[in-house]
Amino acid sequence: MMHDRDLVVLVGEKIFTEQELQKHIQNISAILSKAESMDNFCIANEIIDLNRYKLINRPFRIKQIVSEKLKPFVFIFNKN
Repeated sequence: MMHDRDLVVLVGEKIFTEQELQKHIQNISAILSKAESMDNFCIANEIIDLNRYKLINRPFRIKQIVSEKLKPFVFIFNKN
């Protein structure tokens, strides 16, 4: 699934033809689409629920919590 997005591509000194540049942009967009998926988001993040004093790191549960409105003192925390 390709998203319409604005990309800034810095090419340095190498000169690309329009077709080569479009191919690179398509490849970058494909990589970003995979990296931005909900599954990868759930793997890279965890939920800190200070109401229950729990750390939630199961992807299925993270997906459930993120899909609804976050309650106060429930935080998304990146594992990186």
